[in-house]
Amino acid sequence: MSRIGKKPVPVPAGVKVEVAGRTVKTSGPKGNLAWECPSGVSIEFDNKAAEIRVGREQDTAQGRALHGLTRALIANMVLGVQSGYRKALEIYGTGYGCKLQGGKLLLNCGYMGRGVDAAGKPKDAQFSLEIPAGIKVTVEVAAARGDNEPAKLSIEGPDKQAVGQFAAEIRKIRPPEPYKGKGIRYVGEHVRRKQGKAFAGSGG
Repeated sequence: MSRIGKKPVPVPAGVKVEVAGRTVKTSGPKGNLAWECPSGVSIEFDNKAAEIRVGREQDTAQGRALHGLTRALIANMVLGVQSGYRKALEIYGTGYGCKLQGGKLLLNCGYMGRGVDAAGKPKDAQFSLEIPAGIKVTVEVAAARGDNEPAKLSIEGPDKQAVGQFAAEIRKIRPPEPYKGKGIRYVGEHVRRKQGKAFAGSGG
């Protein structure tokens, strides 16, 4: 990891960087991020060269690991505020779908019933997820049609970890099952399929 840590992080035009002690702040077209690096590493921003340099205070195994990790996380921050991160999901299954409502993502994934809320009114969906701050959710296709035309949505934001975490929480609600492939999956995800049981006819 130390070889990664030695590489300066280039700061492209349109991205602003501020280093105060162990706190790194980045801002750009896609948003703002701030992170406090762990002890054992040092951070320097060279405004003239437009690059961030990460150093380590001790040449130990942990120091080398933190060196590379810190550099990788800062590089993610710079890229995140410049162009952002995106995860695309597909929802397969007849009657499955998703929609946005008041800062929440509503999902129907084939479970029985929707139930009622605290006021006794029927719920709009089987699952309701609060969309985290800094995350943008776009519903591209609201409802699946059959088992071959999925509902589609995307998760976007400057924070790579936050985008990946929220996408994983959505997928966890109904992971794709191996027989018909129904459920929530990432775009391009390969789902290992199993052959269903075959029932032989009785002989005469």
